[in-house]
Amino acid sequence: MIRWKLPLILLIVLGYLQYSLWYGKNNVYDYRDNLQVLADLHEQNAQLKDRNEQMFAEINNLQRGSEAIEERARSHLGMVKPNEYFYRIIKDPNPQSQ
Repeated sequence: MIRWKLPLILLIVLGYLQYSLWYGKNNVYDYRDNLQVLADLHEQNAQLKDRNEQMFAEINNLQRGSEAIEERARSHLGMVKPNEYFYRIIKDPNPQSQ
């Protein structure tokens, strides 16, 4: 009688553990999904670090030199130096055929 109870109990325990592994809370599929989410977050974090480094470099340029300030004033604000002329050439997006 005892001979068949132990293997049966071990088989039931093995079945329960397999069910928990594949279909229970925090199963293998959840683990795989979480790994993908983690990889995506690492990629976003790397992109944000690159952006931050670029911003810090631009801040350092603006603090250290007047050339960066002058370039920014010219490109964003349209400022010109005294005795200097500014020309803006605008291309027609819809040229008419003649």
